[in-house]
Amino acid sequence: MIKLAKTSLLAMSVMITSAMASDILVTVNGKNITKQDAQAFLNASSPKANFAELTSEEKKIVTERLIERALFAELALDEGIDKKAEFKRNMEKIKNELLVNMWMKSQLDNAIVSDSEAKTFYKENAAKFMSKPSMHARHILIRAATDKDSESARSFTEEEAIKEAQGIIDTLKPLKGEALRNKFIELAKTKSMGPSAPKGGDLGTFAKEQMLPEFSKAAWELEKGQITMQPVKTQFGYHVIYLESKSDATPIPYEKVKEDIINLLKQQQFTVKITEIAKELKSKAEIVDMTEETNTTKQ
Repeated sequence: MIKLAKTSLLAMSVMITSAMASDILVTVNGKNITKQDAQAFLNASSPKANFAELTSEEKKIVTERLIERALFAELALDEGIDKKAEFKRNMEKIKNELLVNMWMKSQLDNAIVSDSEAKTFYKENAAKFMSKPSMHARHILIRAATDKDSESARSFTEEEAIKEAQGIIDTLKPLKGEALRNKFIELAKTKSMGPSAPKGGDLGTFAKEQMLPEFSKAAWELEKGQITMQPVKTQFGYHVIYLESKSDATPIPYEKVKEDIINLLKQQQFTVKITEIAKELKSKAEIVDMTEETNTTKQ
């Protein structure tokens, strides 16, 4: 049993060492440059970049920059840069900044918000946790020609565009249910001049404010499975709209926003606590304002 335990520990040690070694990109004069170093280097200039997702060539470029930086750091030490007063002053600033940042982080990490507190906030601020009214619609777009596209093979004058759109409506009027929907999709594919034509005019689901006001107003007034009985004019042309579905604003489930609420309440706790601590520290500290403006006022 003891032998087995020793073997297991040895195996675990090898696994950990291998995992750590796999993070090392290169060594420079015995010092490791790791994937974490590469990611930190990227974060400084491109916060959204991920070293693991870079191409082999891009990874090589980043690694080369890190090698150069390590060698420059060694050279700077050899030349005594770390002994200069300016370096020491800057290091003291960096040290203080790091101290404050790490202390601030510890204060935020120590903030505690219970599930009941989060639920209470959710209930008391219900209006903030509502999904926006949305609709799912299709459309057939008939463009009226402008000076820019008057030579297009499928261009209409303003009057012709209205007539074409109204003709589509007249074709669809007698139909109901699936027959109406199927015919609308068919006409959208053959007659619509918008980019959604190949998809049967499908615009997907969208919030009211995502579309032009005149389009949204007309679509929202429809019931499921209905079409607009008059062409709807927008800056893009004349639309015939078919409403697939619509939904009013509905509450977002608590579980979906729980983490956001907890983080918000933690931040609020943190802000209050930091303000109180700062006030207390200032009251106990010896603070002398040496600005010329203050001294002049006192005189």
